[in-house]
Amino acid sequence: MGIMSISTPFGAAAQSADTFGPVKQINAGVLNVGYIDQGPANGPVVILLHGWPYDIHTYEQVTPLLVAKGYRVLVPYLRGYGSTRFLSDKTMRNGQQSVVAEDIIAFMDALHVKKAILGGCDWGARTADIIAALWPERTKALVSVSGYLIGNQQSGAAPLPPAAELQWWYQFYFATDRGKAGYTKNTDEFAKLIWKLASPKWQFEEATFSRSSAAFHNPDHVAIVIHNYRWRLGLATGEAKYDALEARLAKAPNITVPTITLEGDANGAPHPPASAYANKFTGKYLHKELTGGIGHNLPQEAPQEFADAIVEADKMGE
Repeated sequence: MGIMSISTPFGAAAQSADTFGPVKQINAGVLNVGYIDQGPANGPVVILLHGWPYDIHTYEQVTPLLVAKGYRVLVPYLRGYGSTRFLSDKTMRNGQQSVVAEDIIAFMDALHVKKAILGGCDWGARTADIIAALWPERTKALVSVSGYLIGNQQSGAAPLPPAAELQWWYQFYFATDRGKAGYTKNTDEFAKLIWKLASPKWQFEEATFSRSSAAFHNPDHVAIVIHNYRWRLGLATGEAKYDALEARLAKAPNITVPTITLEGDANGAPHPPASAYANKFTGKYLHKELTGGIGHNLPQEAPQEFADAIVEADKMGE
């Protein structure tokens, strides 16, 4: 299947992207990926990756800023979000960290993108970190919110201090059948609560939330989210074909590409201090703290600063 611009059969996602589109679709690996493609076709490529519980609108304001600088900006829906669909009903609805990175490599291959500047937040930052670590030849530069987020099941099994465990309350909730049923029944309410807790000073409008929450009404969304968090705790298995990648990630590989890490001063989500990960970035590296009540969804809360970081990281790689 080639690239095309369509009105997706997933009506809610199509409506949510009316001001940020059109949403295109392309077969890539095990998925048919929905994505935004804006800017000059021959411009340097930037791939922006969203997290949970967010969607492509994390970068709705970032994208035109980068397009104005001559970049081609690609913003895909991750597996389980928006109009992205599995090509086969038989494919495991797997949310482990390495498979999401593989999805983006397949997406790059499908679009014949050899190398890109990667930017990410939350799950998207982890995915960008993994690609930069394992496929540095595909990564020109990296902008990662909250820094180095590569994990493994062994470290995930280690208990944290009680105050830190409290921040992960939803991970424990998702480990139960009650949690899965609760997230299935109350997906939007759950996501809105996470938005408020993770960005306590972000006064987002209902319409802003609704544009993103439409993406959670994907038939695979709950399965992907629940598997992701259960896999982290070792309560769910992944696929054996990704064992080799996970073994490499378990060694916490260094990231050698030019990198800027960003953190907001009001991030209410669990996140490591910058001092904990600075030595994992062994190439050209900068860390920036954003003030003014910036929370977890940093690109949407501070789009200019995020776009500026992409441009600066790109220049670092020249």
